[in-house]
Order: sequence, then structure tokens, then C-alpha cells
Amino acid sequence: MYLGLDLGTSELKAVLLADDHRIIGVARAPLTVSRPQPLWSEQSPSQWWDALEAVMQTLRTEQADALASVRAIGLSGQMHGAVLLDEAGKVLRPAILWNDGRSALQCEQLTVAVPRLGELAGNLAMPGFTAPKLMWVREHEPALFAKTRHVLLPKDWLRWRLSGEMVSDMSDAAGTLWLDVGARDWSDELLAVTGLTRDHMPRLVEGSAVSAMLSPKLAARWGLGADVVIAGGAGDNAASAVGMGVVTAGQGFVSLGTSGVIFVVTDRFAPNPEKAVHAFCHALPGSWHQMSVMLSAASALSWAVRAFGFADEAALIASASGLDDAARRNAPLFLPYLSGERSPHNDAQAQGALIGLTHAHGAADVAYAVVEGVSFGLRDGLDTLQPPQGDMALVGGGARSAWWAQLLADILEVPLTLGEGGEAGGALGAARLAWLACLGKGGTIDAVCRAPVVRQRFVPDASRAEAHRARHARFKSLYRAQRSIRQAPAFTSAGCTL
Repeated sequence: MYLGLDLGTSELKAVLLADDHRIIGVARAPLTVSRPQPLWSEQSPSQWWDALEAVMQTLRTEQADALASVRAIGLSGQMHGAVLLDEAGKVLRPAILWNDGRSALQCEQLTVAVPRLGELAGNLAMPGFTAPKLMWVREHEPALFAKTRHVLLPKDWLRWRLSGEMVSDMSDAAGTLWLDVGARDWSDELLAVTGLTRDHMPRLVEGSAVSAMLSPKLAARWGLGADVVIAGGAGDNAASAVGMGVVTAGQGFVSLGTSGVIFVVTDRFAPNPEKAVHAFCHALPGSWHQMSVMLSAASALSWAVRAFGFADEAALIASASGLDDAARRNAPLFLPYLSGERSPHNDAQAQGALIGLTHAHGAADVAYAVVEGVSFGLRDGLDTLQPPQGDMALVGGGARSAWWAQLLADILEVPLTLGEGGEAGGALGAARLAWLACLGKGGTIDAVCRAPVVRQRFVPDASRAEAHRARHARFKSLYRAQRSIRQAPAFTSAGCTL
């Protein structure tokens, strides 16, 4: 039996995985985010520990025998967060999270200070990453920065509480802007820019390696046995990939959540920072991945639900799906940049737009435009990555609509699959990494990280390809036009946006 723990932003999730791949038990505990100032996003690590205690007590109550047979624990978690500790291991301030936007100026400073940042770290400097957060702390909270002796990522703080060991894995560390991602090692150059050294950083291991042992005291309290291994684990997207069996170069997945993600495994470090591609270490040795991220995917549908009076997202999709081909060709176009955009534009000031409206258009036309616009944004991201080989898995809340899944397959021109058990996500991947840690270096990845049973497959419809390509070309030209207007002196000097 293997225990996977996934520390998300809104909940901590635990799964118990058996040796026959069955999920025996699941437990969840909610988390809340604090936003004390505009752009700030924080959580208290003590809240994470309370959530962990809660899920462990639930599992002990509901699955005592399974919990007692756990051999290893794997950790997955929200990436990029900064947990600052003093010499004694005391948390110095609330953790600054991945979606905190206060460090935009520090990103500019980091980019100037390290011209080869993309070459080393595989990514552009963005406020979501960890290094700019520490630069902000150094500037705005200097006394606290001076007390900082250790910096941990969220899931790695849990590991420290579980074991007394400060360790991170390659995939999560790759999201800090302190890692030489190609070398899979801390970069002294990048650390120095933020006033830190290797002594501030945790030890690094691969995600499938043993990182520490569970404290005997905690094992006894929660009803686990002795000598429970803790695996290196992974950042959330890499862990989700392991849970879906996306572990070989060319495999990939599409995530239709609040934001949209396209993830493709590579067998080498392949950065493309000019297109805002994220190039990270994967959770398994000798593998990396590329990832494009759009900031408003399913959240764009939520906006349209509120703005146009739909009952919910399902009602919006049902309305959009009722349009015939002629109506689709004449629908307005929607730019989905409601929160700026990452891949491929790296444009924090990008804005959404509905273009081409007439008296003939109704709510269904707008609904279709919004779903199509999100799909076009994902296609833009896909075009910046190394091409996937074969089918891509589809996950996330948006994947519940078969109509949208087919439209997305048509626009991406890639077959998409829905698998059984996709809702287990990062927690399942963490449990699989725990399983691998128990097995050592044997050739077991294919057996442990197998793909789920395909429930449904969506094959691109070649007859629709020409129409989609024509509208996608207009979509891209509209973004370029909007950006040029926003940057025109007549608008920027007057403080206007468009």
C-alpha cells in the first residue's frame, strides 16, 4: 500500500493506492487563501499541517488496515511557494503562493541581472516563481530576510515536518528560478542574485528516489508501521502526469481547469523562453517536460456565465453546442485574456475582447465564441511546444463536456482521450512515486506508471479543419492588433488601455 499526499491551493488530498493499482481510500481537507493586499496571495503553513492531520485521522478511521500496510509516502504540491524558516526551523511569515503578483519589479531586476536566465532556468522571470518573491522580501522585509536560514517549497515543508529532513525534488525545484534545469542542480549564480547560497536550499533528489523516513512518533500516532519511506515526489503538474502515465518523451496531456495547461514530456532540456514556455525537470530521472500555460481557460466560461446570464457552465456549453456549422463560421471571435496571458505572449496587460458582434448574434453565438477562444488559446500554446506523439490525455473540469472535448481535438488537430480515475490527479502520481521509491532502480516505471483505461477517445474531424484554421488565423491577427493599439503612444500617454 502507498500513500499519496497532494497539497493544493484549495485542499489537501490523500489517496491510498494498492499494489493492484486500485485506489482504496481518499480523504480531503479544505484550505483557504489570504489576500491581505492587492496582488498578494498567502497561506499559513500551520494550516497545511492541520489539513494533513485531518486527512490522516479520516484515513485511520475509514481505512485503518490499509493505512497500517503503507510502505511509502509520496508528496505532490502547489509549486513556486516560498516558506521561510529561521535557524530553529520556525516559520517567519505566511508562505507567498504561486499566484501572488507582488514581485513584478523584482522579475525585471532578475532578468537584467542574469541575461542567460532562460538558458539556465528554462523560464522567464514571472511573479509566480520563487526567486522574485525572495528578492521582494529582501527589499521590503529586510530584517526578516536577514533571519532566513532555509527556504522550502510547500510540499517540502510538509516533508520536513514528517521526517525532520529538508529535501526537494527536481520537478518542484525547477519552478524556483534557482535551479540549473539542464544540470538538475542548484545554480550558484541564480542563488547569489537573490542573496542566497546552497546552504539555504534543501537537498535535491529525483522524484522516485527515497528522500527521508517518516518519523516513528507520527507513524505510531496515525497507525502506520515502522520504516515508512518518503519519496522525493513532484510538483503538481509533473505528479499529475505520472498519475496519467505521461512519462515517456512525446507523451502529453491537456488540462482544462481554471487555467489551461498543455504538458509534453521531453528526453532533454528544451527551453523556449521567448514564447513563455515553461521547461522543467520531470519527476523521473533523465526526463524533462515543456509546458504552456494560459491563465483563463474554464474561468473564461465562468465569466461568460455571469456576464450573459447562463445558469452555469454546463448551460453555456449546451447553448454553444446547438449552433450549426454556418452559425459557427459567422460567430464573433473571443480573445480569452481576462487575466493577461503567459504562453505564448507573456503579456500581463493582455485583455479579453468580443469582436465581430452584430444584431444577428445571440447568447449562443457568444457562448460558442468563448469556448472556441479558449480552445484557440490552447492551440497557440501547443504550437510553441515540441509536437506530441500520439494521443494526449484530457483532464480538468472542462473535460466533462464531450462536445468541448471534440471541438478541442478538432482545433488542436490531436486525438484526445478521457481516462478512468483522472480525478485522482497529483495525489495518485505522488503515490506512484512512493511505489517506485520502494522498488529502487529496477525497470519498473512502465508497470507502475501505466496509463489509465481509456473511457472515450476524440479524433480530429478533418472536414472541419479548414474552417477552424481560418478562424484561428483571424484570432491571432486580432491579438496582434489589440496589442499594437495598447502600446500606441496616444493610448499609453493618456493612461488608456484597450
